[in-house]
Amino acid sequence: MTEHIIVLNDGGILTLILNRPDKKNALTDAMYAALADQLESAQSDPAVRTILIRGEGDMFCAGNDLGEFAATASSGGPANVMRFLRTLAALEKPLVAAVQGRAVGIGTTMLLHCDHVVLAEDAVLSAPFVSLALAPEAASSLLLPGLIGHVRAFAMFALGDAVGAQDALAWGLANKVVPLADLHATADAVARRLVRQPLGALIATKRLMRPQRAITAHMEEEITQFLARLASAEAQEAFAAFAERRAPDFSRFS
Repeated sequence: MTEHIIVLNDGGILTLILNRPDKKNALTDAMYAALADQLESAQSDPAVRTILIRGEGDMFCAGNDLGEFAATASSGGPANVMRFLRTLAALEKPLVAAVQGRAVGIGTTMLLHCDHVVLAEDAVLSAPFVSLALAPEAASSLLLPGLIGHVRAFAMFALGDAVGAQDALAWGLANKVVPLADLHATADAVARRLVRQPLGALIATKRLMRPQRAITAHMEEEITQFLARLASAEAQEAFAAFAERRAPDFSRFS
């Protein structure tokens, strides 16, 4: 467990709180491990009927901790990233998210695996993988175009275009947008409604709604591409530019 993931259990709801607000809740390997541990445990724990994920501070999640990510790039990145993604994709119990401020990279793609998403009015979603010379992950290259269409998804991936809360709602990326002051109460109320529903029926419904085999197969293909990109000269330039606080120069790569 890590201090950067707060775990609460109350009335059948497992709440997982990203608690690294000074770093905008950028995810470290230890945080990925803690999240994966909790989701794996929740899957088989009869006391857990619904999972809620949210973040402390003014930002839901800034994505990966790029400093740590760059340092481990030559060995395939932080060890628990892929474990977390696979566990997230396999989760059968309802998953609710409460999102404020920016949700970057995995901060956005994890929402594609949530069953109910509540956004604060200041929420902004982005998935700028190409800007880091990487490829999409979490089966997002399948799920995101399926939700919002190819051209919108391509703009998010390839150009790093950000999507505000109202557009995210209109495009089907969220269930509702609420004032920031109401975010946690609204998401908690949804989780409590789900707790009162018959869990077996919820799980069966989620299984029917999500093409699990297709999602898992696509995610594995993404992982192969992601790891190849992570080892590329382009990615080395992107991470070096980040460390040196300069704009990357990809012009010499064909």
